[in-house]
Amino acid sequence: MRHSGGPERRALLAGALSVAAACLAGCSSSDPADGARQEGPPRTPEAAYDRLMAGNGRWVSNELRHPDRDPTRRQLLATSQQPYGAVLSCIDSRVPPELVFDTGLGDLFVMRSGGAALGPVITGSVEYGPMTSGTPLIVVLGHQRCGAVSAAYQALRDGRSLPGNLQAITQALRPAYEQVAGERHADPADAMARAQVKLTADALRGNQDLAPLVAKGALAVVGAYYSLDTGEVETLNGAPA
Repeated sequence: MRHSGGPERRALLAGALSVAAACLAGCSSSDPADGARQEGPPRTPEAAYDRLMAGNGRWVSNELRHPDRDPTRRQLLATSQQPYGAVLSCIDSRVPPELVFDTGLGDLFVMRSGGAALGPVITGSVEYGPMTSGTPLIVVLGHQRCGAVSAAYQALRDGRSLPGNLQAITQALRPAYEQVAGERHADPADAMARAQVKLTADALRGNQDLAPLVAKGALAVVGAYYSLDTGEVETLNGAPA
């Protein structure tokens, strides 16, 4: 009788194990769709803007890379960070900047408030990156069908107050309302949302602490608008040359 552990069987088993090992090694390699690596952070406004907009292009076309979102990246950032962008956006659950721009851990400082409204704490938070770690880009990101802007528009139009601290958001958005109130728009609330972005970006660009960085080309402040329908980010003002 031939023993089942003979030379032929051992050779066959060894070959199968080699194939399995090769398969496992291949499967454990970096997957571009899960934790893909990026180059180092861009250090100029132009390069930072280009990287963010390229990420939004991937979001729109569903060619996401999900870069730098794995435990290795988490460990590398455990003691320090150097984000290349700061994004001030609305609180809307449909507009998460990290997803909209297909970014990873350590890429963005993100501040969110109703209607992307400014206040001392929000302004200080936006200033933090450019003033402490050389972050070269700020993006103020408004969006389509903004509930905060729509509520503020209706309240201001009707001369009524919103309950609680929602009224503080209304007051912060008043300049945008006043800019569009005397104009004719097919969608006045949407026009107000766009005006709010531009006014906020202008205010940050002229901020006494940020203006010198803008003047010497170390910082750009971009106003942008996100379409819920398409996922596309449209630049409204301030794109670096």
